[in-house]
Amino acid sequence: MASEEFKENSSAGPEFAQAEKLSDPEGIDFFPERRGDKITRSWFRILLFGEGQDNIEKVRCERNVHNCVAESPLIKFLLDALKTTGCEIDLNRHVSCEPCSKVVTGGYDSEMNQIVVCQNSATSKAAVHGALAHEMVHMFDFCRAKVDFKNVDHLLCSEIRAANLIHCSFLSAMIMGTASLIRIKKQHQECVKRKALASVMAVRDLTETEAQEAMDRVFTKCYNDLEPLGRRVRRNSKDIDKIYRERYLYGYGFAP
Repeated sequence: MASEEFKENSSAGPEFAQAEKLSDPEGIDFFPERRGDKITRSWFRILLFGEGQDNIEKVRCERNVHNCVAESPLIKFLLDALKTTGCEIDLNRHVSCEPCSKVVTGGYDSEMNQIVVCQNSATSKAAVHGALAHEMVHMFDFCRAKVDFKNVDHLLCSEIRAANLIHCSFLSAMIMGTASLIRIKKQHQECVKRKALASVMAVRDLTETEAQEAMDRVFTKCYNDLEPLGRRVRRNSKDIDKIYRERYLYGYGFAP
């Protein structure tokens, strides 16, 4: 059964709003150590904010990753889906805890087929859970459809799917300003659009017009593609538990 912590945070909003692709040239500065550089920290930030404890952060992050894999039905399901699609995850090979820019919590490096969890910004189990789930959707898209993340339409489609399946709920849409109590019908779609556009524009040199044109081209198809979950997860519901129990009915995992 899913813990209350995972139920509450699997569709949480702003904390996970900036997960990006690592293979995009414009996004390299988000993950400097991945390309051989180092994050520089002033002595002031080290003393005042306790930054620079990379080894401690890494151990804590890796422990949270293992706990999420062991305890979260959503993460277990996504692992099963990736395995069924031919992309079984070895945590030691395909998930890496690293220091990143503070504005991101994670990313997917399609060149190395590796998920990065940002150890210095995804510091709680809930944040690690959200980053893992988001990036596992990108990994699933890359494995299933050979998505080309350098293609804006492909990138935007995967961001739409990750926002749709993992993050957007009524509460997160309220926080993002895309919903109100008297305008519920389309709030989920607007949350997905805003989140996906923000992520793509963070790593692509696009005008708002160019980004909106791409959104118009791909939104309907990508929003309606609910694989591998098969449904949108409602906040504070038992949807995640149902998805995990019924996974073998849809070809993911093995029947008990």
